[in-house]
Amino acid sequence: MRADELRSKDLAELRKLLEDQRRELVTLRQKAAAGALESPAKIREVRKNIARILTIMREKTASQQAAKSEAR
Repeated sequence: MRADELRSKDLAELRKLLEDQRRELVTLRQKAAAGALESPAKIREVRKNIARILTIMREKTASQQAAKSEAR
């Protein structure tokens, strides 16, 4: 998932996507523990996606707060 794709989404969509990625990570970790994981690199990819989503969510909330403080 690319950062520019994520930046085009609003916070509600990002929260939903974050929830989905976290669920997928749990599933992948369970499969890895059971020895049924096909691609261990998938775990790293999902973790990086989660980090990207959290970063962009933080950027959006920080910019909203900055806009509010400038309006005062």
